[in-house]
Amino acid sequence: MATTKKAPAKTPVKKATAGTATITVPPHVDDELGNHWNAFKGSDSPEAREKLILHYAPLVKYVASRVATGLPASVEQADLVSYGMFGLMDALGKFEPGRGNKFETYAIPRIKGAIIDELRAMDWVPRSIRFKAREIDKANADLEAMLKRQPTEKELAERLGITLRELHDVVSQISFVSVLALDEMVSVGADRGEQVSLIDTLADKGIDPTQGVESQETRGLLAAAINDLSEREKIVVTLYYFEGLTLAEIGEILGVTESRVCQIHTKAVGVLRGQLTEVD
Repeated sequence: MATTKKAPAKTPVKKATAGTATITVPPHVDDELGNHWNAFKGSDSPEAREKLILHYAPLVKYVASRVATGLPASVEQADLVSYGMFGLMDALGKFEPGRGNKFETYAIPRIKGAIIDELRAMDWVPRSIRFKAREIDKANADLEAMLKRQPTEKELAERLGITLRELHDVVSQISFVSVLALDEMVSVGADRGEQVSLIDTLADKGIDPTQGVESQETRGLLAAAINDLSEREKIVVTLYYFEGLTLAEIGEILGVTESRVCQIHTKAVGVLRGQLTEVD
């Protein structure tokens, strides 16, 4: 009997479908921006990458402005923007349009993270000290609002739930790590419209200190702020800044240690700075 050979079975061919193609464009973008995304993700075009960075640069400025609201005035927003640009570039490289997310939603936390990482890398002050400083500032502000005056050290210590000695120790720790930028601007004047740098407020033994004050309004505000200090704080500020005495010499006059004078000085400067930098 003759046998018939069966033809070998054909391997089915998989057809390419639109669903298997790599998606290079995120949702909700216009055609021009979509072309840049396609060129960048499709062929790694440097020109397209540059155009995307320029397009999303305002997003970095937005995030930097939000982060800046919780930072000291000495931190320049322009520096925050430069830190955030690295986060933007990293987000552009790692973003996967095929996941269906908007790029802004993906990028914002990475931009913020890059800014915060850079700030932490530059901050040599221990977090515990920063936390203590914030606690004292908050307690001082709360008491000032309640009492309508600057609280005494005893009142501040009671508010914080610590002893007076512990408060002095904390203030000493903060004073040793407090660094101010000499070119930092503070707002002064009757309407807070005038600004002077901190370096302009430093005493110069070569000239009369009053020559560095150009505005009668500034002198008035400073005098009023000093008058709000406690009696001992006023003495320390006057002897240190206007009489040119050292902390050790002031300590001998007051009959206290140089460390104690340093604590009083740090607290007084913090109060004065807060009043002069307050913006209506």
